[in-house]
Amino acid sequence: MVIFWGNLRGMVGNIGGMKRSMPAWYKIDKEHKLVLSTGSGVVTLGDLVDYQKKLVEDPEFSPGYSQLFDFTHVSKLDVSAADISILAQKTAFSPSARRAILVGTDQAHEYSEMFRNLRESMGDRGIRTFRVLDEALDWLVRKVK
Repeated sequence: MVIFWGNLRGMVGNIGGMKRSMPAWYKIDKEHKLVLSTGSGVVTLGDLVDYQKKLVEDPEFSPGYSQLFDFTHVSKLDVSAADISILAQKTAFSPSARRAILVGTDQAHEYSEMFRNLRESMGDRGIRTFRVLDEALDWLVRKVK
């Protein structure tokens, strides 16, 4: 599993080949059943809804895959608490899918936790917020073993 973790860490740093829909995009790793997602610059509710729609429509995506969503490159999260509530109403992932949200700001952490709480009230049990990449990867890898 160390090999997988090392490969995954390298993939997170390499966004080449991601399906970009700026400012949020993703790459699907079918071998590891993982969606690597990231955002950069200013991210709005519209950006996140578009991202979610494209992911659901992608034939390579499976709802049971795990996800790492990296928000550390987002310079401004231009959303409100009401927007997070709207975003949480739909999900592409199954309730048991592990989803690690990596954040770099207090605002992103607050909104991530709000999203997690809303999704948990709808039955999701696999969403966690992290500030450290290695911790997020370790948590995701434990599920994959």
